[in-house]
Amino acid sequence: MDMMPFEPTPTPQPKRRGRFISWLAASVAGAVIGSAATWYVAPKWLNQESAAPTQAAQTTEQKSDALPLQPTANTKTNMIAAINKVADAVVGVVNIQKQVDFFSDQAQDAEAGTGSGVIFKKEGNTAYIVTNNHVIEGANKVEVALANGKKVKADIVGVDALTDLAVLKIPAEGVTKVASFGDSANVQIGEPVAAIGNPLGLDLSRTVTEGIVSGKRTMPVSTSAGDWEIDVIQTDAAINPGNSGGALINSAGQVIGINSMKIAETGVEGLGFAIPSENVKPIVEQLMKDGKIKRPYLGVQLVDVADLSDDVRTDELKLPSSVTTGAAITAVEPFSPAADAGLKSKDVITAINDQNIDSVSALRKYLYTKTAVGDRIKLTIYRDGFETTVSVTLKAKENSQS
Repeated sequence: MDMMPFEPTPTPQPKRRGRFISWLAASVAGAVIGSAATWYVAPKWLNQESAAPTQAAQTTEQKSDALPLQPTANTKTNMIAAINKVADAVVGVVNIQKQVDFFSDQAQDAEAGTGSGVIFKKEGNTAYIVTNNHVIEGANKVEVALANGKKVKADIVGVDALTDLAVLKIPAEGVTKVASFGDSANVQIGEPVAAIGNPLGLDLSRTVTEGIVSGKRTMPVSTSAGDWEIDVIQTDAAINPGNSGGALINSAGQVIGINSMKIAETGVEGLGFAIPSENVKPIVEQLMKDGKIKRPYLGVQLVDVADLSDDVRTDELKLPSSVTTGAAITAVEPFSPAADAGLKSKDVITAINDQNIDSVSALRKYLYTKTAVGDRIKLTIYRDGFETTVSVTLKAKENSQS
């Protein structure tokens, strides 16, 4: 199953690590744990636009005299009003990068891709836009196309690759609508929703597709900041390349999600995914405040034990035959929390604070959601075949590193 980012730059497919010839080679495959900051979805799933479990069938009992299952006039009226409330707050986002002209051999600015964004705040002479990190990643410049068709230069306020979110700012002149966030925690399966964005580019700007909430999922993704597990709202509202960063709204005209992914596999349709607003809001607030996300980090490079060959697990790591999962350390950053705690290459982390850890992604998820900078945590590790515990005091690191 192929998941693909909508635009503008494809996400590299993570490769399974097989037999490791040496631990120097293994260290290249590890991701640095800590303040990592996209996302593009994980093994076999993607590129950031495709991946997800099969939608569960739902059964509805009907009495023989029940009304036909179709939207009522009132429901349609509500959704039309909701769309009108938000549509002009959805903008086009253009990723401009330096590209070498074939004939002149000179670098010139050129459009590398387009996506969508949502104006969520207007303060004084400035308006703020939330979009996906993958929409603007690698950009030399960013432009925003407003509802009136005017293009303006946008400044990047902050990005977080791990959650695939970014905040832009533009002059407020010409901004007539500002969207508000709804409470995605209370979204119900079957609830009507609409997706608004710019599929296939700005020529189809503010296209609206309608559907329902099909499910709530947690999906593994592979980002430019490392592997992660993302909470998403699944919808059957049509989402296409260019919709990334656009709004998923409820019938009250509130943004309950930022569209980010879809499954783009032959024969598959109606499987789109949005980042829930309850996850978007705290990230956006911190990006507005600090321009980056501060997360605790260990300062190690890791590889999944499950991806290693039996020979590496037994001969190199000296793991008991019963230990087949965990996060193996391939390198320790000097002067990092891990180095201060005495962690070493070939140590295998199997638990944090007695919570089992079966992968690098699980370790990162625990660090970023269950701990804070300054916390002292207990790691259960295997070293030279023996189980032991190590205490580590977490520090902060730039979100460009894990």
